[in-house]
Amino acid sequence: MTRAPLLLVHPGEHGVAVYARDMASAISGLADVQTVDPADLAHVPDGTAVHAHFTDRLWGDTPEEASRTFVDLATRLRLSVTLHDVPQESDGEQNRPRRRAAYGLVAAAAHAVVVNSEHEQALLREEDVWSGPAAAIPLPVELATDAGRAAADGSVGVLGYFYPGKGHDEAADAAAAAGIRTLTVLGRASDGHAGELETFVRRAADLGVAVEVTGWLDDDEIARRGRAVTVPVIAHRHISASGSLASWIGWGRRPVAVRNRYIDEMAALRPGTLTTVDETQLSRALGAAAADPDTTWHGLARLPHSRADAADAYLRLWDGQGS
Repeated sequence: MTRAPLLLVHPGEHGVAVYARDMASAISGLADVQTVDPADLAHVPDGTAVHAHFTDRLWGDTPEEASRTFVDLATRLRLSVTLHDVPQESDGEQNRPRRRAAYGLVAAAAHAVVVNSEHEQALLREEDVWSGPAAAIPLPVELATDAGRAAADGSVGVLGYFYPGKGHDEAADAAAAAGIRTLTVLGRASDGHAGELETFVRRAADLGVAVEVTGWLDDDEIARRGRAVTVPVIAHRHISASGSLASWIGWGRRPVAVRNRYIDEMAALRPGTLTTVDETQLSRALGAAAADPDTTWHGLARLPHSRADAADAYLRLWDGQGS
């Protein structure tokens, strides 16, 4: 079996932390692998090969603190890194340059860099974050074997943490225009965005769209609710690799997705799993899907790029890097 580096896994509910633990579990099925919690890093011998998953909010209260923590760690450990939430225009004028600088420092300090899409490979260059090599290992999708259809609840559904740019506003506007009067937020507000979620609920009500916010749900319940919404929708403005998209597809759903470079890439990777539309056609697409809910299920028995495929891609990367 291939010997993988030590895998750094964070505790908690953050999507990147959950993903890192999930990938560690998948890799352990193919290789001799050990994990380490951040609290135990002080006991790891200098020079040890370690793979980490980085998004600034997981590593510090500010982009500067997050990058400083990573770079300090890289001075004594042989770090490789998967970058998540790559900086882009939708970060805004204040945060964009700070996040660019932070991610640039992290990439420069790492022995190898991974992202989750070719879209993010391009973003690294376009945002002047990193011009060196970066492997693209897409987020895996595992098709739930018990993914039976549920009775449609009449709502448009947006999956995941609420934060500006996630597509909730676009979904509400399109739902209202299509005559759909309910929207389900499958999740809770991201930390620091509870007030904005309340504002969104009021704004949607003014449009004639009632919003249900489920709050945090365990894996079984969120899958059940995800299968019950009438029309799953993806309308992100902050375009990064999407765990929400992977979850929808894994539950058997075929979400309506506003086209962008990442969505087009994922549609090509897994044909038949997305209904892609231009933003101007979103309301028409939601109305059509609500009228014919069968179109919101992909019906596929197998999907490309599983957890095992992603784990194997990491092992091949580390073999090439001599980890």
